[in-house]
Amino acid sequence: MVPIAQAGDSFREFFEAFEQFFENLAAIQWGSLAFAMLAFVGYLTLRSRASFHILRAAYPDERLEWRKIWGAYFAGYGFNSVIPARGGDVVRLFLTKSAVPNSSYPAVAATFAVETIFDVMMGVLILSFAFTQGVFPKPPDFSDLPAFDLAFLAEHPRFTLFLLTFLAVGSLVAIAMLSLRVKAFWVRVRQGLTILNDRQRFVREVLAVQFSGWLLRFTAFWFLLEAFNVGGSVKNVLLVLGVQAVAAAVPFTPGGAGVQQALLVKVFAGTAAGGTVAAYSVGQQVAIAATTFAVGFASLVFIFRIRSFKEAIARGHEEREAERGVKAEA
Repeated sequence: MVPIAQAGDSFREFFEAFEQFFENLAAIQWGSLAFAMLAFVGYLTLRSRASFHILRAAYPDERLEWRKIWGAYFAGYGFNSVIPARGGDVVRLFLTKSAVPNSSYPAVAATFAVETIFDVMMGVLILSFAFTQGVFPKPPDFSDLPAFDLAFLAEHPRFTLFLLTFLAVGSLVAIAMLSLRVKAFWVRVRQGLTILNDRQRFVREVLAVQFSGWLLRFTAFWFLLEAFNVGGSVKNVLLVLGVQAVAAAVPFTPGGAGVQQALLVKVFAGTAAGGTVAAYSVGQQVAIAATTFAVGFASLVFIFRIRSFKEAIARGHEEREAERGVKAEA
């Protein structure tokens, strides 16, 4: 009964924040909000450029079109903004593979892993800063937050450790099975990691581009804080990014919605009025989700000629099954 009660509290807090968002619509600074969304689109655009560079290193003899890599990136991000469990990653994987001639799923997935190197480095730095500010809750205190998924994991450390171990072992077993069944599997994975063999190129074409994108992301959240009257500052933006780093680790809701909302209310409790912070916690997610979903859907229609995210997933499954059939016959 306790988990059910926690879930009820989490949903109640979330919908109360939604009410605050609609009540504060008139106070939103729409110019700042529009600029924030432009900066956020620029951030994702630079991220897609880094992805393009990684793919180009893996497939130097193929003709790649950045607009398709860009469209796949936005389609995946937009889908993740409204659907839980990171289903958008599947959409992006299929679209990216279809955009790279003679590519394979293991290699394309490996290129995605290369992108996370920068994210891990920045995440460690940002969380280190956030935990020293005295307002960011420590991991043991996550159980007191009105976010069911985060609170449940924090209250049950043994289950959390078991879950992480299970996922890690399951991944290793799956990789081992694939490596046994498909001799070319590791060759394809290494192909996706090709750019790591050239350190200077990796720094120049990936890390530097991602850092430029990160500056736009920083700008976007500065103006989002201004738009919802919380107040933009270096400290406040870094705290928001710290909240997002935690939310990204708990992908049970679209964009980690409940976790972000609960943490933001806690972090900014002494910075602005409760209603203002609640409105911001929901408003930023609504703005980002609406913008990225719209751009992502448009890329599906105008770049890939696909009419829905459901159709993209269905095509991905069909192509995967067709590949398995060809391998079985071989």
